[in-house]
Amino acid sequence: MKKYLLLAVFLLGLGSAYVINAIRSNTFEPLAVSLDVNPSTYKPIASVPVVIRGVTLLDGVGGQAQNVDILLERGQIKLIGEGIDAPQSSMEIDGTGRYITPGLIDVHTHLGTASLPYTTGDVSNWDVNEATNAMTPHVRAEHAISPQDPSLFAALAGGVTTFQVLPGSSNLVGGLGVVMKNVPAPTPQAMKFPDAPYGLKMACGENPKSYGEQDKAPGSRMGNVALQRQAWIDAKTYDADYRAGKRSRDLGLETLAAALKGDVNIHIHCYRADDMATMIDMAHEFGFQITAFHHAVEAYKIPDLLRENDICSVVWSDWWGFKLEALDGIQENAAFLEAAKACVVIHSDLPVIGQMLVVETAKALAAGRRAGLSLSTAEALRWVTINPAKLLGIADKVGSLEVGKNADVVLWSGDPFSIYSRVDQVFIDGAVVYDRHDPDHIPVSDMLTGQSALEGRL
Repeated sequence: MKKYLLLAVFLLGLGSAYVINAIRSNTFEPLAVSLDVNPSTYKPIASVPVVIRGVTLLDGVGGQAQNVDILLERGQIKLIGEGIDAPQSSMEIDGTGRYITPGLIDVHTHLGTASLPYTTGDVSNWDVNEATNAMTPHVRAEHAISPQDPSLFAALAGGVTTFQVLPGSSNLVGGLGVVMKNVPAPTPQAMKFPDAPYGLKMACGENPKSYGEQDKAPGSRMGNVALQRQAWIDAKTYDADYRAGKRSRDLGLETLAAALKGDVNIHIHCYRADDMATMIDMAHEFGFQITAFHHAVEAYKIPDLLRENDICSVVWSDWWGFKLEALDGIQENAAFLEAAKACVVIHSDLPVIGQMLVVETAKALAAGRRAGLSLSTAEALRWVTINPAKLLGIADKVGSLEVGKNADVVLWSGDPFSIYSRVDQVFIDGAVVYDRHDPDHIPVSDMLTGQSALEGRL
């Protein structure tokens, strides 16, 4: 017994010595650092059950049905069918001759950071780029969003219920973007989409290489790629070194390390096909997944490469030629990608497009049809509904009209792809946040104080 007692004391002492040495050398792994330092405080607006009857339904995943009833209750889509019984105290809406779609999703905006009004020579409302350095992975768009930007409410009147705010494209790595609910709120946190993944903004091509004009690196596409590769190398060693206590916390490398692990979606501003191919090679070298190429005016040249690497193309319908790397854009870009079964999404970038995202989508659809492709309205709607929802990692909640999903829906006066149609009502989590016939449900920014809500409606 004495022998076993001595052995136990020895082992206990050995264990204590290990613990003491471990504390001294700081070899314990620190707790994982959460990127969500500004948690969402979003709370759905209180609502009553809503039944919309006899409406034409575009479900956002390629389906269309006539004379449908839909019930919104407790923030969710409760029922879809015919002859739905209305719960007590519900609001009933006649949808005859009207259309209903999921809320539109805009994956590339600068809403709230390129905030109106713009004033000549004044950048006080412009917080899109941290243009002091080519590498700024440590900054976050959410720290610059003004909930009073009038463009937010113009986008809402155009049916946009969810949007991502990205840093601009001046930088090789521009920082973290954030996904938002388009609801009137006093703070950015109160608009933040709960549990939506962050997005890392990167850029290639002409924009970042312009630092050479300031006698800074990079000054060429070669320099662009070299600096980005070095950043990924540093991020790989940072995570292990930080956990081993060999270096202090670094916000930028922390973001890049999270992207390497797949905890952050990677969005790359890229126009030319050769630049996209180079970025794909870099992703293979360092083992990360590119979520999407944004603007991507030459994506139609490499649809198979994009499809095989599961990369979405986030495009305009017909913006091209405003700089050399945008010179080879074509109006059929989105439609050709769709025909090749490559993921495609329509985005705004600028508020003037975000206000009419369905018009942008309709133009891209029309270009495809003129080229001889057979594409339906219901199929093209996916470019601003379920496809962006998947891209942002929130397709389990929004992006389609399905029972159990968030009741983010838009009621249109007619076919949403008709230039004559207007958004009648917008619901977010089942609550009316916009009604073009009711001044009490037309949000107005403080920047528009004194202007009638009805004056600013679409």
